[in-house]
Amino acid sequence: MSIGGGPRDSGELIGLAGRGGPRRSRRRVPPGEAVRSTLIALVSTIVIFGFLAVVITSSPNWPDVQDKFFNGPILASSWPKVIEAFGTNIALFVIAELLILPFALVLAIVRGLPGPVFFPLRLLATFYVDFFRAVPSVVIIYLLGFGIPGLGLAGVPDDVFFWGVIALTLVYSAYVSEVYRAGIESVHWSQEAAARSLGLSRLQALRFVIVPQAIRRVIPPLLNDFIGLQKDTVFVSVIGVVELFREGQIIKAAKFNFTPFIAIAVLFLVITIPLARVTDWLVARDRARSASNR
Repeated sequence: MSIGGGPRDSGELIGLAGRGGPRRSRRRVPPGEAVRSTLIALVSTIVIFGFLAVVITSSPNWPDVQDKFFNGPILASSWPKVIEAFGTNIALFVIAELLILPFALVLAIVRGLPGPVFFPLRLLATFYVDFFRAVPSVVIIYLLGFGIPGLGLAGVPDDVFFWGVIALTLVYSAYVSEVYRAGIESVHWSQEAAARSLGLSRLQALRFVIVPQAIRRVIPPLLNDFIGLQKDTVFVSVIGVVELFREGQIIKAAKFNFTPFIAIAVLFLVITIPLARVTDWLVARDRARSASNR
């Protein structure tokens, strides 16, 4: 007796599965419609920003605000000192990032160690992450920059740049470790099982199989943390590091004008916006790759 109603043995379903199912056709936008949409977007942008410019410049106190915040001669004279001071921020960022990446990875791995024997380590790592994510960065910088040198311990450096780097490293390691941990947990358990079946130990499976996949997956959120760290380097000015923001305060006090802070804002925009666009591009690429693999 033959049983009907099911797929024939001609491999139809297998063929469909191999092709990933029916493809979704993307609607092609006609050239005329694309031009029309671009023109509408351009006109609406000009109207909105033009309206804002008219409202701001027609306000009663605009001449005074323009002189205090957008003074051309002071802006021009501030650029050399501001750019020179920005080198300190870059040094803070680079050194801290080189310390954060490996330390945060160790924290993430420790938090994922199984078994009761590792409970004390997991507890310490969890407390560390919770503490440094809860306390504001500027408080940590204050405590380390003034508190540790104030103890007067022999051999302990009192350089404010050093303690600024340490404070930023401690704070951002907590955030980056959570990014790493999310990436590690996103790797399917079968990856570790396959590695262990090939004779690899758990540490070898982490090193050669799980961690490389996790790092590739968390590159976009890591770049977001890098942007935050780059901006937060200005916080070390509270302990006396003469960096970008401190230099702006010095010029502001000398000129009785806030225009140097506009120069600082423009400099961060020039540095940060390209990195943000790279992050968006990586996110879009990962989404497209995931969609094509379905």
